Amino acid sequence: MPTSLTLRRNLPLATFERLRLVLRSYAERLGRVQILSQDILATVAVAPQTSKRFMLVISPEFSGLVLGIEGEERTGWQDPLNEVLKVEITFDIDSISGFIGQLKEEVKANPLALAQIEEARKMLQPSDSKIPGEIYLELMEILVPSEPSSTTETGFPCVSVCQPVEEALGQQLEQERLLNQVTSQIRQSLELPEILSTAVEQVRRFLQVDRLLIYQFDFSQGLGTKAVQNSNRNGRKWDDKENGWGRITYESRLAENIPSVLNLSEEDVCFIRIPNFRKKYCKGFTQAIEDTKIAYSFSPCFLDFMDRVQARAKLIAPIIVADELWGLLIAHQCFEPRRWQEKEQVFLKQIAEHLAVAINQAQLYAELQQQKQTLEERVIERTQELYDALIAAQAASRTKSEFLSTMSHELRTPLTCVIGMSSTLLRWSFGQLNQKQRSYLQTIHDSGEHLLNLINDILDLSQVEAGKTVLNITEFSLSQLAVSVAQPFKEKAQSFEVELEVELRIEREQDLFKADQRRVKQIVYNLLSNAVKFTPAGGKVILRVWLENNAAIFQVEDTGIGIPESQRPLLFQKFQQLDTSYHRKYGGTGLGLALTKQLIELHGGWIEVESIVDIGSTFTVCLPSQTINTNTIPLDVPVEHFPHGLIILIQGDEETATMLCDILTTADYQVVWMIEGSTALEQIEFLQPTTIIIDTALPGLDSYEIIQNLRQNPATEKIKILLLTDLENLQNSAEDFVANADDYLTKPFQPQEVLYKMAALSIS
Repeated sequence: MPTSLTLRRNLPLATFERLRLVLRSYAERLGRVQILSQDILATVAVAPQTSKRFMLVISPEFSGLVLGIEGEERTGWQDPLNEVLKVEITFDIDSISGFIGQLKEEVKANPLALAQIEEARKMLQPSDSKIPGEIYLELMEILVPSEPSSTTETGFPCVSVCQPVEEALGQQLEQERLLNQVTSQIRQSLELPEILSTAVEQVRRFLQVDRLLIYQFDFSQGLGTKAVQNSNRNGRKWDDKENGWGRITYESRLAENIPSVLNLSEEDVCFIRIPNFRKKYCKGFTQAIEDTKIAYSFSPCFLDFMDRVQARAKLIAPIIVADELWGLLIAHQCFEPRRWQEKEQVFLKQIAEHLAVAINQAQLYAELQQQKQTLEERVIERTQELYDALIAAQAASRTKSEFLSTMSHELRTPLTCVIGMSSTLLRWSFGQLNQKQRSYLQTIHDSGEHLLNLINDILDLSQVEAGKTVLNITEFSLSQLAVSVAQPFKEKAQSFEVELEVELRIEREQDLFKADQRRVKQIVYNLLSNAVKFTPAGGKVILRVWLENNAAIFQVEDTGIGIPESQRPLLFQKFQQLDTSYHRKYGGTGLGLALTKQLIELHGGWIEVESIVDIGSTFTVCLPSQTINTNTIPLDVPVEHFPHGLIILIQGDEETATMLCDILTTADYQVVWMIEGSTALEQIEFLQPTTIIIDTALPGLDSYEIIQNLRQNPATEKIKILLLTDLENLQNSAEDFVANADDYLTKPFQPQEVLYKMAALSIS
């Protein structure tokens, strides 16, 4: 036998694998031996630069190396088993030592693998003088094939050339079909568990492996207590986010005798003992381990783990999602080594890439659903907040309305006395008043009226906004209304040196108009008040009135200061004054135009403004004619005399009663004041007055019941009844309550109004 053998030639891959198997089988029969293969290169940080296969056997008795390097790339189909490698077979100690040196350089990033190779190098020593005959004969049998038993006429072995082509094409078609199926499932479904479980099952069947699984990294769990203790014993602190930690989440097995590893998680730091393994997988490296006993012989921890899960050979492809290592797609051959073909590695990598797309798609969908849920929760929360705010606003509005309702009586009652008594003294003084006293009384009267106007504006605006305002539609003269409203402003305009003119463009037969007379007066009054107030000395204010398409047009034109374009949107806002300086030249609360607009819209009309700064402004109001309610009572009936008669006043407020008594007695009426309404019916029947004045807000009494009893009693049914009420109570009262009375008078009132009402009742 030769003492040394070195052979170099090009051989098919299948022949190379047979050579490796011979060398390994012989080595396993020896006692003390180190076996190294290309699997050890899979433990380094990145994939090896050259694609080579080898089997290295080192023992004190025998050492040998079979090395195969892939040849030049060839085009066209070729059976992988017939792929040609540059093969070297050597038993030379120097050649083997040189190869070990190269191998140490390639695995220097893995200290444990490096230590194992160094231990093998120390075992290397000259072999016996002869190569074992057994291995020599087996090698020669492989390298020198026997003559074919039969040949075709052309001299080639009688083997069908089409058979391997058909098999390869069939596998290729099956591979493409499976890839298309996985891709279609990813596109059609967002159910990630269904996609992954189906893919694992189908890929296992295609590769014909014992077990196929998905290992998913879970960085939220950490290393665990045992792993941390082990790492601390070695004097190292490992970062699980850097090196990875997880568990097996999906699994498919060939048979029940294949142990299940589902939900299995490493209990030791096996991964951590393989340096930079995550960096290698993040670069898309696919790892093929033909025999774990050889590949992990340097790591007892991981080798023991492979034995426990019965994984003799494995193929690993990384699942990279958004440039992060999400997990591993792993194929196991459980009971024997397996050489993984290149096309199998490529196929598993393609499947892993498609699964990465599905996972990324599912994650984006989950994020979208989470954002949708968060948005829905925020919408619900915001809706609840708005609802709570609405409830609070409604409660505040009710509180405001209740407060204003209460203040309506509390504020107007004293003002009624102030205005009424001062007016009575000015008209019918009970003694001689000097000029100073008369001036004081006039100031009291005017201040009271001014304060009353402010209170009325606030209360009226509140009622309109609350939707409680009801128009009292009557028929009245437009010309008389315009003249009566303009008359008080003439004296004021003269004092400001402003000319006030009224232009009536109304035919006599068209003078009557249907609307809420008091509200129309209020509208025209507010417009004239602003026009006179904002017109400088020497200016002019014109009130024009005409009819147009069954609607009354009121136009107030002035030569005042004008309104800038930028400030016009503030005109009809509440509590807005265009002059906002502290020392304002023009007074006012800013409620007049806001209330005016509300009253106009209540009539179904409109208002528009034309203005030029320093030239003047023109306000135009259009009020459609309304329909008269038959239950309404006219407010004013002009009379020329005040006839005498007996009047019974049922009033609980002493000041109001005193003022009314003074007004009526001064006009030569007889007045009987009754505080107690409970005894009033008998006295009314006995006295037979011409008119009864009854307050609707009698304390502790039901005014409605008194009026009903009066109307049902034949002795009192024809007596005139005048209601004394405020506007809010009038609007809230029952219709028959108002209808059973002959007229009403709203508080606060002027003495002249009381006398007009009494005169109107006496002649009706």
